[in-house]
Amino acid sequence: MLTVTVNGEKRQLVEGSTVADLLADIGIRGRRLAVERNRETVSRDSYRSTPVRDGDVYEVVVLIGGGS
Repeated sequence: MLTVTVNGEKRQLVEGSTVADLLADIGIRGRRLAVERNRETVSRDSYRSTPVRDGDVYEVVVLIGGGS
């Protein structure tokens, strides 16, 4: 098992998980969002190919449109 931190909370994932798997695990697939891993932005195109590593720290922000 891998232990990572997502938005300040510890989570466990299985070995071999990718950023796409992490997003599915936290239930935010297909939304407009930004992902940062260890203070570096992860591009949407690389979610499926970017491995999650033990000890990684993620910040995931869901983008909301609107305003006046």
